[in-house]
Amino acid sequence: MSDSVIYSVVVPVYNEEQVVLESYKRLKKVMDSVNEPYEIIFVNDGSRDKTAFIVNEICEKDKNIKFLDFSRNFGHQIAITAGMDYTEGEAIIVIDADLQDPPEVIPKMIEKWKEGYEVVYGKRIERKGDTFFKKFTAAAFYRLLRRMTDVDIPVDTGDFRLIDRKVCVALSNVGERSRYIRGLISWLGFKQIGVEFSRDKRFAGETKYPLKKMIKFAFDAITSFSYKPLKIATYAGTIISFIGFVYLLVIIFQALFIKNTQQGWPSLMAITIVFNGIVLMILGIIGEYIGRIYDEAKGRPLYIIRQTKNIEKDKKGLRGW
Repeated sequence: MSDSVIYSVVVPVYNEEQVVLESYKRLKKVMDSVNEPYEIIFVNDGSRDKTAFIVNEICEKDKNIKFLDFSRNFGHQIAITAGMDYTEGEAIIVIDADLQDPPEVIPKMIEKWKEGYEVVYGKRIERKGDTFFKKFTAAAFYRLLRRMTDVDIPVDTGDFRLIDRKVCVALSNVGERSRYIRGLISWLGFKQIGVEFSRDKRFAGETKYPLKKMIKFAFDAITSFSYKPLKIATYAGTIISFIGFVYLLVIIFQALFIKNTQQGWPSLMAITIVFNGIVLMILGIIGEYIGRIYDEAKGRPLYIIRQTKNIEKDKKGLRGW
């Protein structure tokens, strides 16, 4: 770890050409006000616009700014992981480039860190600009996840947080591929506290988490920290088998003692469709877990870096190439 750098700010970016310059300006203003040495690491997660070009220009003018450029899109959580791998500071701050999480909250996080807290997470008390659907589903997801896992994962929080160097080192020893960073940090078990803030609208551009990615993210979170879905599948299978056995007894009784019993396809097909649908759902849940086991077994690097800027130390072979 460098003796000069105290704070490392990790900023994952993906197609943020409209906002990355403003993000740099606000982050620089905030970090300059702290009056302690810092670095800002932008991690380009395979952007297809001018994001990489803009960050390269920033790096040419400001040596406090560092740049990791992925060879392709590896995902938001992997970009955060790579940024942490290359940090030099005693405290690491993660923040998205879209400015929904205001950089001006960072000094409050630093105050809590200096009080002795090893994890300081941003807790959203208001989400400006989000639709009712997104607010509702986000709130429901966080509370469902908390009920399904034994890990105390704070609700209404994102990846915007400060972690101590020791937490970063511990996290680097966690080699999971389907990563849910905020959950992993909670799982590590260090002393943590929240700092409340109001989440702003996006400064510009479009969200990088459409419904499809949100669903995948939710599956990654749940399957990484809970095997209760598998228990639900077992319970559902048991209940269905019991209902089927009872129904079989009813059919036998009707056939033996009720002469005018009418037998038809509608009821049979309805029951078959319902049962088959449940079976397919159970197989899908099992498949999600098997797919993650397959990803872990392949042992590929988490990320591949095309180029770096203003970064001296070599991390090749740690988790990426």
